[in-house]
Amino acid sequence: MSPVLTDRTVLITGASRGIGAAAARAFAEAGANVVLCARSTDPIADLAGEIGARALAVPCDVARWHEVATAVDAARSTFGSLDVVIANAGMIEPIGPLAESDPEAWGAAIDVNLKGVYHVLRAALPVMPVGGTAITISSGAAHRALAGWSQYCTSKAGAKMLTEAAHAEHGDSLRIMGLSPGTVATQMQREIKASGIGPVAQLDWSDHIPPEWVARALIWMCGPDADVHKGTELSLRDEDLRARIGLA
Repeated sequence: MSPVLTDRTVLITGASRGIGAAAARAFAEAGANVVLCARSTDPIADLAGEIGARALAVPCDVARWHEVATAVDAARSTFGSLDVVIANAGMIEPIGPLAESDPEAWGAAIDVNLKGVYHVLRAALPVMPVGGTAITISSGAAHRALAGWSQYCTSKAGAKMLTEAAHAEHGDSLRIMGLSPGTVATQMQREIKASGIGPVAQLDWSDHIPPEWVARALIWMCGPDADVHKGTELSLRDEDLRARIGLA
């Protein structure tokens, strides 16, 4: 059963490119209002112009609490509600040996990948209506340590536990889930490839799924067919799940 998204309001972080931009287009096509959040202001302004009146661009660094809180307030004041949040913003750098890592860069990535998810959930959970959906973007790195990826694995593992904690507290009234999309053909994969470090860097571009597949999965997760997965992390590596969503 397809989710009813007409006139619902969806806030997406990291909406300037990749999964976030694909999700914004998909949700808008499904009839939702979309609030586009990113540090890069020109891309979200251009995307909002492309989508039209259903889109609102809000410059937002998820590492800064007050900016996320302001974005949530803007969503509600502009469209009247906040029904879905997609905590998508993330970064892969710095890639490299832990013993040689730059503490400032390592900490900055934690601020985005882990604290950024906390900020989104902290701002959205108190104001979402019963039945609202909160989805975090996870990774296989949340489950398996990879050499050179210490900050990414650590932050994604923390964000996975944060998602589960949010479900433990709000699962009776809200639909809270994580989505691990696998490797996706986005700028992040170009950065991984350029690093030359680890098995993911050795993958061919054709091995990655398109971001539009992830967008379709996010929409499906907003509908009743995904209710059995509340409080869990879904993986798009699962062929059965892909079939249920209708991905080729």
